[in-house]
Amino acid sequence: MPLPSSSSAAAVAAGPAASPLAARSRGRLLRARSGHAAVEIASYMGLELGKINIKRFADGEIYVQLQESVRGCDVFLVQPSCPPANENLMELLIMIDACRRASAKNITAVIPYFGYARADRKSQGRESIAAKLVANMITEAGANRVLVCDLHSSQAMGYFDIPVDHVYGQPVILDYLASKTISSNDLVVVSPDVGGVARARAFAKKLSDAPLAIVDKRRHGHNVAEVMNLIGDVRGKVAVMMDDMIDTAGTIAKGAELLHQEGAREVYACCTHAVFSPPAIERLSSGLFQEVIITNTIPLKEEKNFPQLTILSVANLLGETIWRVHDDCSVGHAPYSTLDID
Repeated sequence: MPLPSSSSAAAVAAGPAASPLAARSRGRLLRARSGHAAVEIASYMGLELGKINIKRFADGEIYVQLQESVRGCDVFLVQPSCPPANENLMELLIMIDACRRASAKNITAVIPYFGYARADRKSQGRESIAAKLVANMITEAGANRVLVCDLHSSQAMGYFDIPVDHVYGQPVILDYLASKTISSNDLVVVSPDVGGVARARAFAKKLSDAPLAIVDKRRHGHNVAEVMNLIGDVRGKVAVMMDDMIDTAGTIAKGAELLHQEGAREVYACCTHAVFSPPAIERLSSGLFQEVIITNTIPLKEEKNFPQLTILSVANLLGETIWRVHDDCSVGHAPYSTLDID
C-alpha cells in the first residue's frame, strides 16, 4: 500500500516498491552506531537512512547532530541497548533529544533489544527496578512511541507512559525450522527454565503442536544456574530449546547436558537476543548443540561466530511494523504480532 503524497510522516512502506515515494514524503529512518539492523530495515523498505553525525568527545561525552531537517517528520530511531548497554542507551537518549529539539512531529524509538529488561521487579529488598527507570528516561527524553522485540517479560510494557508496540522474533525462527527436514513426530520443545514455559508452550503449538519438556533449575546467583531435573520425555527426540535471550549460556548449556543424558538425539538452541557474554561462545560451540539459531536484534562481532551458529534477520519484521505504525494501521499482522502467550 503506497503512502499518500500529502503525508507529513516518514516515508515508510512495505517492500522495495515503495522507494519512489521516499522523495515525496517527509520523514527519516535514523540509525545509531549500534543500530546495524537499520541498514537491512531500510533496504527492505526501499529507503535511504537519514544522515546523522555521532561522535565522542575526548572525555567520552556523546555528541549528536542531525545532518538534515526532520521538522514535521515522523522519525524512527533504531538502536538496541546491547553491550556496551549504558553507552548505547545514552546515545539513544541524546538522539531522541536532538530530534525533539529539531521539531520532529513524532519520534519512535525502535529498540530491537531492550536492555535492563531483566531488572523488572524487586526479587530482594533494596533492589532497583531498572527497567522502569530506563522506560522513564526514554519517555522524558521526548519519545512518543516505542517499538520493541521480545521483551524479557511482557509486564515491562506497562512501565512506559507512552504507546508500546511489542513484536515477537520467534516466528522468524519458526519459519527457519519449518524449512528443515525434521519429522514433526521427532520434535520436542524444551523450556530451559520454569519462567519460560508460556513462551515455549506457544512456540511448541506453532511448531506442529510439538510436545513440551521443562528443565527445572535453581539459580544461586546472577548468571549462575544449576540444573536439577527434567520434566517430560526427550528420549530419541530432536530437542529444540527456546528462550528469549542467551547471555552467558550457563542455563541453556546445563540444560543441553541434561537433555543428552536423558537420551535426546539432537539439541537445537534458539533465541531472539544473542547477548553472548563470556563464556557463552565456549559453551555453545562445545559440541552440545547441533545448531544455535539466533536473530540479529543484537549486532554480533565476527570473533563471536562459530560453525554451529545461524543468524536470521528480523529486518522484514521490524520494517513491516514501522510501516504500519507510520500508516496508523494495526501492528497485529500475522505471523509476527503474537505467539498467543498467556
